[in-house]
Amino acid sequence: MPRTPHSAPHLRVMSVLGLLAALLLPLGMTFAPGALAAPTADPVRVMPLGDSITGSPGCWRALLWNRLVNSGYKDIDFVGTLPTQGCGQAHDGDNEGHGGELVTNVADQNLLPGRLASTRPDIVVMHFGTNDVWSSIAPDRILAAYTKLVTQMRASNPDMRILVAQLIPMNPSSCAGCAQRVVDFNARIPGWARATGTDRSPVTVVDQWTGFSTAADTYDGVHPNASGDDKIAARWFPALSAVLDAGVPQDPGDPGDPGEDPAACTARFRTVSSWQGGYQGEVTVTNTSASAVRGWTATVVPANGARLTQLWNGSLTTAADGTATVRNAAWNGTLAPGASATFGFVATVPATAGTPAATVTCTGTAPAA
Repeated sequence: MPRTPHSAPHLRVMSVLGLLAALLLPLGMTFAPGALAAPTADPVRVMPLGDSITGSPGCWRALLWNRLVNSGYKDIDFVGTLPTQGCGQAHDGDNEGHGGELVTNVADQNLLPGRLASTRPDIVVMHFGTNDVWSSIAPDRILAAYTKLVTQMRASNPDMRILVAQLIPMNPSSCAGCAQRVVDFNARIPGWARATGTDRSPVTVVDQWTGFSTAADTYDGVHPNASGDDKIAARWFPALSAVLDAGVPQDPGDPGDPGEDPAACTARFRTVSSWQGGYQGEVTVTNTSASAVRGWTATVVPANGARLTQLWNGSLTTAADGTATVRNAAWNGTLAPGASATFGFVATVPATAGTPAATVTCTGTAPAA
């Protein structure tokens, strides 16, 4: 069963205080106001889902957990029916990474609903399908399994946030065709995600393939070594932190709700770095109105067939044509006159694409009268 490290001590304290209150009240003694503190909010529950790359031992989870905690994300709980498997550093090791498992088998045998019921995640971080690709299962069938799992996730939690990885490269000596099959399958994931994501339960694609070397970052052509774990954690971090920052999509305070007045703002794009097949971009939103704004929405239209695959410091929704809509995170929406906020992203591009470029616009939300 999953640990709930944030809530169990609180329940024990409350039980002891309740017993003291029961013993002292007959004696005319009472607690001062505030002595019995109100319960704190439940932590955000994150399920790492996959196969041995996630769970055996899946040391990228330890790196990701500690990076989140060190960055100020204290109220989180990694969950899963499997316990920690070492990795030499303290972390919340609960996970759902079952060695040798195929995502198609998990879907066909309906294994996920019971695991969801036991752990109740708010966010699923999924790197799943390596064994299916190795087994030469067709991409259509793997993606159908993905869709079934997403349907089961939303049955468990209609507001589920889902992060899906483009798989790390695979090139074991015993599978000559695996390397290209991973490339072919990964190419299908962004289109599947665009068709599957919803405003209430978005699906975010995280590119774990680009920049990952089977020679340098695995010990057997499949499973990550220390440098591979570090790269995987580094790719998950901005995507997961963006989801944590964005909060609930249906928050009534989100910009764009009916009846809200627009406020003037500008958006500026720049390229941070680029490589074959992708680039990192940055957009700065500036409040150009005479009064503060309490939220902003930016539109990014990338050129040359580029697609945004990761985003941080905001919440991403991508249309079928590649147009990206970015809303402020919970902590960077309020801008004084002349103030700015910046969000970053990673985009994939076709091999024939030229210099990175994008058209960006924005709207601000004026404070309520």
